[in-house]
Amino acid sequence: MVSMPNMLLAGARLGMICLAVLAIAIPARAQSSSDSNPLVDLGLLPKKPKPSGLTEVKPQPLAWPRLDPGAVLCRTEADLEKLGARRHGEVVDGPIDCQIIRTATAIAILQRKGPGRAEVKVSDPKVEAMTGWTDAWLPDKGKAGATSASR
Repeated sequence: MVSMPNMLLAGARLGMICLAVLAIAIPARAQSSSDSNPLVDLGLLPKKPKPSGLTEVKPQPLAWPRLDPGAVLCRTEADLEKLGARRHGEVVDGPIDCQIIRTATAIAILQRKGPGRAEVKVSDPKVEAMTGWTDAWLPDKGKAGATSASR
């Protein structure tokens, strides 16, 4: 029969052998980034070379000032007033010549009449040039990274 101290001694020896094998098999290294593959890092899979001939495409900065999708552009200031009255549930006579902007559209601000009314000129080369009125909020400065629409 094996005594208890001999069993503990054998277990301690086995534990030390396992630690020594692990220390030799997996060398210490810095933590890898979260998107790396541990099998590639350990050398079990070959690394794929990154294509060097492709250039990085940077997104175009957004024009400023601009009308964002969903903004309204009316032909005249009277049309904008009629649209506002209709939105408040009032009955208005005659047609309202306004359109909803579907894509971000570069503009130039011609004049402001209060914080929610501005006369603008569409300056986007992809859109028909026109002048109109909008009730979109157009702050004096755009977001960081925005460029002037006049470029």
